[in-house]
Amino acid sequence: QLQPVESGGGLVQPGGSLRLSCEVSAFSSGHYAIGWFRQAPGKEREVLACISSGGRIKNYKDSVKGRFTISRDYAVNAVYLWMPSLKPDDAAIYYCAAKQTISGYCPLDDTYDFWGQGTQVTVFS
Repeated sequence: QLQPVESGGGLVQPGGSLRLSCEVSAFSSGHYAIGWFRQAPGKEREVLACISSGGRIKNYKDSVKGRFTISRDYAVNAVYLWMPSLKPDDAAIYYCAAKQTISGYCPLDDTYDFWGQGTQVTVFS
């Protein structure tokens, strides 16, 4: 059973940056795409980005494309979400999730199998 663990959230002023980390054990034992999601108070959870098991395929939601960057480091079994130029609307709980799937594929949807507990991102002025 995979258990993603997020970290890196915190308080930041508008225009600031954060790098979120998602550590997942047992990466090497299967093909897992990883997705990043967020949920703000009173809103539905939304997918932000995903990366395929091989790392070559990266997909982004239009609203964050060109601003957020997803990457993965196999040496430490981690996937990162780099978030520069943060805005108050980016405040939310951020989650990562893993999906066992074929190589070279990552869906921008919520059909992921294993979810982390989330990390809080607060953007304040």
